[in-house]
Amino acid sequence: MDHGTVGSAQSGRLLVEVREAGSSAVVTPAGELDHHTADLLREPLDDCLAKGLSRLVIDCSRLEFCDSTGLNVLLGARLKAEAAGGGVHLAGMLPVVARVFEITGADAVFTVHDTVEDALPGDAG
Repeated sequence: MDHGTVGSAQSGRLLVEVREAGSSAVVTPAGELDHHTADLLREPLDDCLAKGLSRLVIDCSRLEFCDSTGLNVLLGARLKAEAAGGGVHLAGMLPVVARVFEITGADAVFTVHDTVEDALPGDAG
């Protein structure tokens, strides 16, 4: 299974890695997603969509914090991905991040999976 890294962006508090897995892009933000770091996630998500990768799997297993700005980045990506015939799938959320989605009701608009492997379609393996 080839998981070549497509790119990454980094600040002191957030590192974002992107790789392709079949017809999906797996985006892994690590650290804190907030007002100061949101563009570090928004830009790679937009890049994936611009390349025609409309099925985005967000690996949340290394995401330690997400505020409303981060949530809005993910919601915006979901709208763009769905408009392109795809979607945003969240995987491996830590309890502290999952709680933000529960409180805001955002967990109802995303497809949430336990693991990245569960989120990937059959062509990624």
